Amino acid sequence: MNPSPSSPPNACPACGQPNECAMASGADPQDCWCLQVTVSRAALSRLPEQERGQRCICPVCARTPDPADMTTPGPQTAHL
Repeated sequence: MNPSPSSPPNACPACGQPNECAMASGADPQDCWCLQVTVSRAALSRLPEQERGQRCICPVCARTPDPADMTTPGPQTAHL
């Protein structure tokens, strides 16, 4: 789903689902979930330019891993 730029402030600009933003809901910004997590750079980079800095993304989109941060585990070895 691609939300429109006119979507409400509590809608994630990436997926259109509720973004759970404390500020958008009128709550104390210090209580917002986004202050407790690291937001994926990949998720932010996928936003259309006109949506950046306008509305918060949702917790699910914020946790979308950045492929550059993902590594393929190698063989496990035991040290005796």
